[in-house]
Amino acid sequence: MKIGIFDSGAGGLTVAKSLIEQPIFNEIIYYGDTARVPYGTKDSNTIIRYALEAIEFFNNFNIDALITACNTVSAYALPSMRSKANYPIFGVIEPGILALNNKIEDKNANILIIGTRATVNSRRYEDELKKLGFSNITSLQTGMLVPIVEEGITQGKVLDAMLEYYFKDIQTPDAIILGCTHFPLVAEAIGNYFSNKPLLIHSGDAVVEYLFNKGYTPLEKEPQITIYASDNVIGLRQIASQWL
Repeated sequence: MKIGIFDSGAGGLTVAKSLIEQPIFNEIIYYGDTARVPYGTKDSNTIIRYALEAIEFFNNFNIDALITACNTVSAYALPSMRSKANYPIFGVIEPGILALNNKIEDKNANILIIGTRATVNSRRYEDELKKLGFSNITSLQTGMLVPIVEEGITQGKVLDAMLEYYFKDIQTPDAIILGCTHFPLVAEAIGNYFSNKPLLIHSGDAVVEYLFNKGYTPLEKEPQITIYASDNVIGLRQIASQWL
C-alpha cells in the first residue's frame, strides 16, 4: 500500500510522522508545495487550482490513497480533488473533529480552534462541531505561526512573543484543535502557555485514528518515505530529517 501526503509546505510532515510511528502503509510519497506556501492567505479558487495541480503530480506514482494534510486544502478543495482522482482522498478536518468528539464528552466545553485565515474563514471546524452539539467555540486566526515553523523556530523568545500576541485575551480552553499541520511542531509551547491544561488535537494522530476506524490495519515495519517539493526540495528534506 502506498499513500500520498500533500501539504502546502513542511507542516504535513507532522502527519507523515504519525504514519511512520503507527504504520499503515508500506510507502509514503510526500509532496510539499514549498514554492507557494502558505496557502492560508490565498483565495478559495487559487487553493482549489493548487490542489488540482497536486493531483496531477500524484498521478505519476500509482498511489492507493491521498491525505491532504493542509487544513486549508481540506476546507476548500476536497470535492474538486475527489472528482479528479480514482483513489480515496482524506482531509484532516473530519478526523480532527471526530477525535475531539471522542475525547470531550461535555458539549459545553470551551473549544479553541486555531488555524490560518482561510481555514478559520471557511468555518468548517466550527460548523461541524456545532452539528455535534458543541456550543462554546472560539476560532482564532494564527497564520503567522506558519512561517515561524517553516523557519525552524519551535521555541524561544520569538515564538513566545507570537503566542502572547495571539492568546493574551483568550480564556484557557478545555481543548485546542491545532487546525494547521504546522502547529504540532509548536504544540509544546502552546500547551505551556496555557499551563498544559487544554487537550490538544493533533491532525496526524487524528488521521491515524480515523484510518484505523476506516478499516486500515497496522503494519509491523516502518514505511519508506520519499520527499518531493515544488521548490528547494533539499531544504524540505533537511527539515524532514530533523522532524522525523
